[in-house]
Amino acid sequence: MSDPVFFPRAAAPTLGEIVEWTGARAADGSDLSVVITSVAPLDQGRPGALVFLDNPKYADQLAATRAAACLIGAKYAAGVPAGTVALVTADPYRAFAAVVSKLYPSANRPLALFGGTGVSPAAHVHAEARLENGVTVDPGAVVGPRCQIGAGTHIAANAVVGPDVCIGRDCSIGPGASVLYALIGDRVLVHGGVRIGQDGFGFAMGPRGHQKVPQIGRVIVQNDVEIGANTTIDRGANRDTIIGEGTKIDNLVQIAHNVVVGRHCIIVSQVGISGSTELGDFVALGGQAGVTGHLKIGMGAQIAAQSGVANDVPAGQKWGGSPARPIRETWRARLELDRLVAQSRERAGAGQDNS
Repeated sequence: MSDPVFFPRAAAPTLGEIVEWTGARAADGSDLSVVITSVAPLDQGRPGALVFLDNPKYADQLAATRAAACLIGAKYAAGVPAGTVALVTADPYRAFAAVVSKLYPSANRPLALFGGTGVSPAAHVHAEARLENGVTVDPGAVVGPRCQIGAGTHIAANAVVGPDVCIGRDCSIGPGASVLYALIGDRVLVHGGVRIGQDGFGFAMGPRGHQKVPQIGRVIVQNDVEIGANTTIDRGANRDTIIGEGTKIDNLVQIAHNVVVGRHCIIVSQVGISGSTELGDFVALGGQAGVTGHLKIGMGAQIAAQSGVANDVPAGQKWGGSPARPIRETWRARLELDRLVAQSRERAGAGQDNS
């Protein structure tokens, strides 16, 4: 059975080059002419490999690594074994990401699945669509009338780009994704199965049934956004749904109509954000958090996984629990509940002993 290498290595840098790329510091006397031929997890490091240590949970693996070099914080640098060069940096994970991007550039964004360039004869591109030079459209993709697609953008197999949609330069629209009623910026990555611009969930409810409310807004996705597989972003009802610059959205996220997501937010898998809620810049939502509608979550706020947010969250605060509240209050309440449960069990046990 073949062992395909899906991401071929594009470079074999020396440690000296890696120091230049990352700003890391090597100990005096280190051999910076050593060539790096791969990257690996810490516990699988072998000669020629670059590893990193960022999470103290894995510090016990450091002594056994046989890697050529390790990107590491100053706190743990003394534990790097002989034969492995310690490359000390304030942010090992970020430095590791920079190196991997240079070694395996094809992993930075989805590429053409069919291996071709230009518009495939098996694609369906409307005659009124406007594609700049360097656009790739895979077989089975549909590009509607009056679309505008910028240079360097790739539309993968069976993706659908609706009428009048604008997509910027150096974007990637993944296989089976659909982009409707939307304006997409530059360098946006839309992974497979994403749905952008479908109806928001709007109904005027009543005893005689529920009247559909037409959704006539758009979706605006600013530059450098990444949207994970099978995420759904509804278009606005009577205003726009907006995803701010640099925001990263995981797989299987639901963003409802009229939501405004600020710049450089992090939204983890299975989050649901109800209509007309606004997230400030640099907000982080943990996995499976739910946010009700018409709320404001302030700049830099962090919401713990599986939280249920029903109130506005001030800027910079950390909230958790369901219903969500400041995280210290959540833990105090949990500890108090555990204490009461323990007391109840003790009383029940004492009652049995006396019976």
